[in-house]
Amino acid sequence: MSALTAGTDLYVGIQLVSPGLTWDISCFGLDAADKLSDDSYFIFFNQPKSPEGAIQKLGEQSGDTDSFRVTLDQVPDKIHKLSFCAAIEGSGSASQIQSGYLRLVAGGQEVLRYSFTGADFGTERAIIITDLYRKGVWRVGAVGQGFAGGLADLIRSYGGEVDDEPAAPPAAPPSFAPPQQQPSPGFAPPPQQAAPS
Repeated sequence: MSALTAGTDLYVGIQLVSPGLTWDISCFGLDAADKLSDDSYFIFFNQPKSPEGAIQKLGEQSGDTDSFRVTLDQVPDKIHKLSFCAAIEGSGSASQIQSGYLRLVAGGQEVLRYSFTGADFGTERAIIITDLYRKGVWRVGAVGQGFAGGLADLIRSYGGEVDDEPAAPPAAPPSFAPPQQQPSPGFAPPPQQAAPS
């Protein structure tokens, strides 16, 4: 990460262009064993913020299908990896993705973009896109791994428990509003992008 930016207040934007598919995009905060040992670090539409606010789901922003704000220096030590994933709601497969990316933005400037298409996948119903992880310092790794099951199976693979299938996300994503307190220096959402044609 230090080769990309000195900033620790990051915007993570994810775009998935796949007409006819609806995606649940989430972030899993995993422990040293790559497990979701604390359900409060599963950040998704029904739980858009970690307890201390270090990971926040912002929703659709700046041309991105979904986005997150991650303040790395506030992530508790027990969280060793932030895994950004997407799962199809309903029928379909990841091979239907026309184009997709995950991008990191620091201080309003894009510092990394990982692009992919459905050609990178087969019949999988979920994808593990990118990990931010600690190895002495915070690092980033593009994963691009398909996952056969849907969201519930992905949660179980990380050691989480699923009582029943999650409810549908709200019809309209919440609009972005800056935190009440002054944001950390360096955080700025990226400039508006034109929607893909």
